[in-house]
Amino acid sequence: MTDFLFDGPEGAPVLLVAHGSGAPMDSVFMNEFSALAGAQGLCVMRFEFAYMAGRRTTGKKPPPPKAEKLIAEFMTVLKSIQANEIYIGGKSLGGRVASMMAQESFDKGLAKGLVCLGYPFHPPGKPDKLRTAHFENFTCPTLICQGENDPFGKRVEIETYSLPKSIRFHWAPFGNHDMAPPKRSGLTAQDNWQSAAKAVAKFILN
Repeated sequence: MTDFLFDGPEGAPVLLVAHGSGAPMDSVFMNEFSALAGAQGLCVMRFEFAYMAGRRTTGKKPPPPKAEKLIAEFMTVLKSIQANEIYIGGKSLGGRVASMMAQESFDKGLAKGLVCLGYPFHPPGKPDKLRTAHFENFTCPTLICQGENDPFGKRVEIETYSLPKSIRFHWAPFGNHDMAPPKRSGLTAQDNWQSAAKAVAKFILN
């Protein structure tokens, strides 16, 4: 049985999110963002893929499976949830997996949209290895919250991509892969996370 962490009011639209490749569902980013989004009126549900949950019991840290191999697991979790409005997404790898099943989930009425938090458009330092092919003909309503300086996809790079109109962006000023800015920017990670949480709430609730 899948374990969940919950933030926000019961009965509100659900945002079902998975973690990134190397950090669990209760990482600092996941804790902070989920609390902030919950405070905006969303019911944020976090879960862990089996490989990450296994790290808690074994103490070992095997690398994550390829994203394609996690789709079935995410889909099983999605189908287990009873709610009128469900949006799927996640941090980095979690968001990528969600994006790979989002169109099917949207077409079947299982999910109303997709929210990606730091989408890994390409491996760091390899901008030619894009992970965008599945976005072709994408009609699922999508919001991607991305740091402007994310090494997995910077704003100056992403704005040159041919992406469907169903994908919208919220840019975290000066942000890295966690959307956190450098101190010299005058902003804090909390500032960027709060703005992103508000953008996600607006996307889902309005």
